[in-house]
Amino acid sequence: MRSNAEYIHIPGLSLVVLIGASSSGKSTFARKHFKPTEIVSSDQCRGIVSDDENSLSASNDAFDLARYIVAKRLKNGLLTVVDATNVQESARKDWIKLAREYHVLPVAIVVNTPEKICSQRSKVRPDRDLGPHVIPHQISQLRRSLRYLKGEGFRQIFELSVEDTDNIKGIIRDPLYNDKKTVHGPFDIIGDIHGCVDELVLLLQKLGYQKENDNWVHPEGRKPIFLGDLVDRGPDSPGVLKLIMPMVKTGLAWCVPGNHDDKLKRWLTGKQVHVRHGLEVTVAQLAGESDEFRKEIVQFVDGLISHYVFDDGKLVVAHAGMKESMQGRGSGAVREFALYGETTGETDEFGLPIRYNWAAEYKGKAMVVYGHTPVPEPQWLNNTIDIDTGCVFGGRLTALRYPEKELVSVPAAKVYSEPVRPLAPAPVTLTLQQQQDDVLDISDFTGKQIVPTRLGHNITIREEQSITALEVMSRFAVDPRWLIYLPPTMSPSETSSLPDYLEYPTEAFDYFRKAGIQKLVCEKKHMGSRAVVIVGRNAKAIQKAFGITGDATGVIYTRTGRAFFTDTVTEQALLQRLNTALESAGFYDQFKTDWVCLDTELMPWSSKAQTLLQNQYGAVGAVATGSLQAAMQVLQQAGTHVDVQALLSRYKEKQASVQNFITAYRQYCWPVEQLEDYKIAPFHILAAEGQTYFDKDHGWHMDTIATICAQDPGILLATEYKVTDLQAENSIQQATDWWLQLNASGGEGMVVKPWNFIETNAKGLIQPAIKVRGREYLRIIYGAEYTLPENMNRLKNRGLNGKRSLALREFALGLEGLERFCQHMPLRAVHQCVFGVLALESEPVDPRL
Repeated sequence: MRSNAEYIHIPGLSLVVLIGASSSGKSTFARKHFKPTEIVSSDQCRGIVSDDENSLSASNDAFDLARYIVAKRLKNGLLTVVDATNVQESARKDWIKLAREYHVLPVAIVVNTPEKICSQRSKVRPDRDLGPHVIPHQISQLRRSLRYLKGEGFRQIFELSVEDTDNIKGIIRDPLYNDKKTVHGPFDIIGDIHGCVDELVLLLQKLGYQKENDNWVHPEGRKPIFLGDLVDRGPDSPGVLKLIMPMVKTGLAWCVPGNHDDKLKRWLTGKQVHVRHGLEVTVAQLAGESDEFRKEIVQFVDGLISHYVFDDGKLVVAHAGMKESMQGRGSGAVREFALYGETTGETDEFGLPIRYNWAAEYKGKAMVVYGHTPVPEPQWLNNTIDIDTGCVFGGRLTALRYPEKELVSVPAAKVYSEPVRPLAPAPVTLTLQQQQDDVLDISDFTGKQIVPTRLGHNITIREEQSITALEVMSRFAVDPRWLIYLPPTMSPSETSSLPDYLEYPTEAFDYFRKAGIQKLVCEKKHMGSRAVVIVGRNAKAIQKAFGITGDATGVIYTRTGRAFFTDTVTEQALLQRLNTALESAGFYDQFKTDWVCLDTELMPWSSKAQTLLQNQYGAVGAVATGSLQAAMQVLQQAGTHVDVQALLSRYKEKQASVQNFITAYRQYCWPVEQLEDYKIAPFHILAAEGQTYFDKDHGWHMDTIATICAQDPGILLATEYKVTDLQAENSIQQATDWWLQLNASGGEGMVVKPWNFIETNAKGLIQPAIKVRGREYLRIIYGAEYTLPENMNRLKNRGLNGKRSLALREFALGLEGLERFCQHMPLRAVHQCVFGVLALESEPVDPRL
């Protein structure tokens, strides 16, 4: 087409091929209307491969480079402009092929400049020395090509004269019809209906829709998205169409076509189709309908878009699914895939085509919701979900509420059509996702990783860190399907200004005050080991949620992912007690879950660190006691001859420090002879089915946990805490006095947290917790004599920046992993965060902090 308009409209994602003779003005036009990065110039590619943009001998290499660059840009969904003469069909053929390969629309912009003008321009260009025959030959080839461009595959063709190139003010990039990224919902995505109008009405009512003026409207502005296959097999396909078509037409709903809908349209327009597989039922039902209604059906189905991309690219809906490489793109192959999926070319024992399970290899960021293949229960697999639950076959009609990811369904009133391939009963073994997660791909966890998180933006994991984490996980960790969370490290407070203290509450309070936080919670720090506890109502609940078969009702693992107990009998006995407490507290019913993940301290410390206590702390205490005792005896004997009082006094101080060191670590040890000798102190309810609890304040966590602990005080210990108001001096003093009391009784200290689980300010994420450890407890960390003035002065020079940065990154990764798990994302996406936490632990940060 010749363009006389001031603006040219092209698809927002397209391959623009400039066509014109040398010196026709293509490059000038491209520079005027496109970004430099969008233009792939054959001349520039010649220069790159030969240092001479006019080197004809470098043309082959130059075009290889141009094709490579264009392919990479199209793969990444970037509009690209090819600036070359492209007057030969063989040259254009390569670009059409690339556009089809990457499912983008090819657009031709022909700069049809007269031969005389091209020749004049060429003569005054010092960098160009073309023979006199070149431009006339190119003009001839161009003119012969014009009539064939559409047949070659160009979706839009613009022919520009010299005047046009001067007069065109701009190029407008129109979003593709499937690009609805600015539409955010909320939605109710409804699976294959197949003429089941009564069930559709019941489902809409269950979802909260109300009938107004013959349309179904949600009072909260929600909109349904219908996944196609509205017709065939069921009792009232015309009724379904009469309900849905006005909703879509008036903008109250969205709809994508199904293969049955497309087949009905082709039959209505006189195309040769086999009237079977349920179409014969619809044909009979349409016999009593008007010709006008039939025309409306054709127009409706013909206007449906193959698939949609919503919510900033986070949600994709299509009848049969949509591979990542096709999302948001337009081509015949994309529409074909959206309607039918992909088949292997084989047929099963029922004579039906075997469909390739594209979702098994899906690694896209967008969640894909689809139907087409009936399943007994909605199946999550790699961030995709099939919600065709076979209503017409006697199953259910299912909707997925978005963004809530809540499934809502109604049962079929009857079996309307016997399926050719039997609809199997609901599986009692592993889900598709769990089967897929049983073996993880090592390539997902090696090399440099950049993990996007909701709280901490992008977090970089270096290759050497990934290798360290993979080594630990593969050799020592529990079954990877349990590993949905690893706790973050925790930063201590700034060094105290008081001479006798390394840590003191004042500095922790000052940190949060400067960060703009007013209300804090101070929790008693338990003298145990950090443990992640996952517990379910029963083994069936665990199998459903985690894919773990057997009799296990949960797991207890350390902050490095290792099993806390080598004795699984003890582990499962403790979990059963906790499970009973949860049942007695009504937790499962109240929060509509069959499992929960808790962040806890498990005591005594000696139950996990017995070897450490014996070989390190016990050995140091014993050797120091014996050697100092011998030294004291020698000094006392020497005192009869020389004055050794100053030295004797110093050794008495050392002896007292060693005794305090022994007393400090002994409080972490007690004999374990029965189950009640263990104590589990939960302090965070992290996650349950489909939900995390980061939106709850710490008061909620403490009170909810206290209710659970009250059901079994024999093994469960509620954490003591104080609420502190930083604007009230008496509140600050009370918290400080409490910390001093904990110290006096040999306690480990306290953890100071913002009242809200997550806090941010203008600088970003605020520390989720700061530990203020007791003076005597720190002897275990820094050594028996750390309180001596010369040691204290040296230790006060410690730096916290690295530790605090590490704590924030690990906190963001930990929460991201749990959210991904609760959103039914594949395990590799969860493990990206879990591995990240463990990998960051290899950073060179002082382990005593």
